[in-house]
Amino acid sequence: MTIPDSKLAGRTAIVTGGGSGIGRAIAALFAKQGARVAILDLAGDDAAREITSAGGSALAITCDVTKQSDVEQAFARVAREYGALDVLVNSAGVAAVGTVEATTEQDLDRVYAVNVKGVYNSLRSGVAAMKRRGGSIINIASVASSVGIPDRFAYSMSKGAVLTMTLSVAADYVGAGIRCNAISPARVHTPFVDGYLASHYPGREKEMFDTLSRTQPIGRMGEPWEVAEVALFLASDAAAFITGSNFAVDGGFVSLKV
Repeated sequence: MTIPDSKLAGRTAIVTGGGSGIGRAIAALFAKQGARVAILDLAGDDAAREITSAGGSALAITCDVTKQSDVEQAFARVAREYGALDVLVNSAGVAAVGTVEATTEQDLDRVYAVNVKGVYNSLRSGVAAMKRRGGSIINIASVASSVGIPDRFAYSMSKGAVLTMTLSVAADYVGAGIRCNAISPARVHTPFVDGYLASHYPGREKEMFDTLSRTQPIGRMGEPWEVAEVALFLASDAAAFITGSNFAVDGGFVSLKV
């Protein structure tokens, strides 16, 4: 048999949080592979311009994923301008540092609103858009979904929920031709990491960057494009037999003890 082409020519994709970091890398790669990409973010214009200037098709829609009405309106606009939805990537997320004692109610509410409710809102609209003709949903979870990480109480809670929402949607809609999978990165070098180091370790950024990099057995942080390549595979026909799975992109963080 012939392995299907993994490119996304002619397909419509929504990437939440596509304005920066991992989401931006995914949006750029999808567009490069022929997809019409809608970036749902509070600040996605620069990412969309970068794609269109390179000859791709991208639409930036200002959207607060914590608000269901915002998400519903954004999905409706994508349907009007780009047609039926084929791929949804839930990449919008925020982080918080602290144990359960150090996590304030405001911290918990903020992380929950974006990382849990925001994914729920997008899944709800995405499933409604896909259930007549199928599609691929990819949720960006984390190694914190499945292993304990110090000082990440709220973040771990939220990413555990992302993983279990993935499994639930995969089970409920497999008969409708919707595939739902998760990607669980370890530390990836994004602008968030640089900002975190500058805020918490001023003057020691390089030292702490190297320290954090060594927590991955492979000896470095991941790059956003490496996560994007896995997302491309899951979005494509090459992954047609895969649903309800969690893909670790973590340099051996979860499985290797070295």
